[in-house]
Amino acid sequence: MSNSQNVIPIIVSTAPPSRPPDDQEDALYEVRKKIYPRAVTGWFANWRWLLVFATQLVYYGTPWLTWNDRQAVLFDLTARKFYIFGLVFWPQDFIYLTVLLLICAFSLFLFTAVAGRLWCGYACPQTVYTEMFLWIERKIEGDRPKRIKLDQSPLSMGKFGKKGLKHGLWIALSLWTGFTLVAYFVPARELFSQALSFGVAPWETFWIFFYGFATYGNAGWMREQVCKYMCPYARFQGAMFDRDTLVITYDYTRGEPRGSRSKSTDYKAKGLGDCIDCDICVQVCPTGIDIRHGQQYECIGCAACIDGCNQVMDKMNYPRGLIRYSTLNALEKHADWREMIARVFRPRVLIYTGILWIIIIAAGVTLWNRVPVRADVIRDRTTLAREVSGGELENVYRLQVMNTQEHVQRFSVGVRGIDGLKVYGVQQPLEIGPAASKMFAIPLRIDMDAAPKGITRIEFDITAVGADGRPAPDVFSLHEKSSFYKP
Repeated sequence: MSNSQNVIPIIVSTAPPSRPPDDQEDALYEVRKKIYPRAVTGWFANWRWLLVFATQLVYYGTPWLTWNDRQAVLFDLTARKFYIFGLVFWPQDFIYLTVLLLICAFSLFLFTAVAGRLWCGYACPQTVYTEMFLWIERKIEGDRPKRIKLDQSPLSMGKFGKKGLKHGLWIALSLWTGFTLVAYFVPARELFSQALSFGVAPWETFWIFFYGFATYGNAGWMREQVCKYMCPYARFQGAMFDRDTLVITYDYTRGEPRGSRSKSTDYKAKGLGDCIDCDICVQVCPTGIDIRHGQQYECIGCAACIDGCNQVMDKMNYPRGLIRYSTLNALEKHADWREMIARVFRPRVLIYTGILWIIIIAAGVTLWNRVPVRADVIRDRTTLAREVSGGELENVYRLQVMNTQEHVQRFSVGVRGIDGLKVYGVQQPLEIGPAASKMFAIPLRIDMDAAPKGITRIEFDITAVGADGRPAPDVFSLHEKSSFYKP
């Protein structure tokens, strides 16, 4: 297949573009027209609200969960410890964050290749909070016609009261959203007590208000402008689409020529298509586009136009699906649902799926086999070597140990590499507390005559042991390389 066949048109217009008025020809920027999305119900709207509830239940609820007498999910930047339920991560575990980002990236690629902008339409924070803010707006000001009428009316006490109540609730929700974000880095209960006594630290206060202001501005005021002009995903999504990607489409063949009519009209005899030109698809769209003009980068894939059009089709007793999820190839070839789904398992999708599962399995195996203790051996730089009583040569090392588990770890330290070399003056087993980091001084001694001259490679053996003869809670054995020096 040639490259030209893989090109996805961004806008397919059904009519020539209208010429702008003469007084607007030299304008550099388009004046924003406020969009008043109309409320819609339907299968896709239910799915969108289900994901709103699910994502916000996780976001707002997680900081209040406890695990081992501490917050279940806490990113303690001050102590450089990151708690995720039973796992404790340190800055040295940065690789796991990289893996998580890779999983998110390939998941996004996979979902986009299969069914377009699912993330944007259902789970993106901008979409989720815009839906929440719109719900508040509708409850106070009414649906689309009432909101338009209210905005066009002169200022009055009633209008001032509704606008004040709406913005008050928006601000309260935004500040609670900012508070919740900070609660992932400062224990939520501690932060809440500080907030009640007006004792929140300056940096915490800054981030609560900063993120709250961003939520209020993006979801309350900017809305579709964020998706259209600020979000980079809208710009590069086309690279992940092909002609077999499920996208929201308008069946031009079935719908055109469009025209208004009554329910009893024999529209076929008049040469009309199924589209009654009611503009419901435009009125429910959160970005204000007309899906009948073809694929456009402003479309976030929320499927509100599908629900709205299906409602109209039901009222007119027409078949549903004038606007539906389909592919460009399916529309062109009039393929049925089975033929369209069969193209889901194409090379691009299989490659994304394979890479994603490889990363997930590798990450899972690595976490399962994760050693509960990290160790690092560093030579004492103050004295490379010294002769001690009894004719022995001593080198001193610093053993840095990190416990990644939330219980006490006990371990013994041995050394090998030179016959007769031994750990001296250390009471074993060594012990380190839960999720703690500790430095141990480890002197090594050997008879002066038995030590080879110069630098000799040695290896420390750090092995888990139990307390009072009981088995160790976590069996591990670490081997750290170093060197022994004799002048």
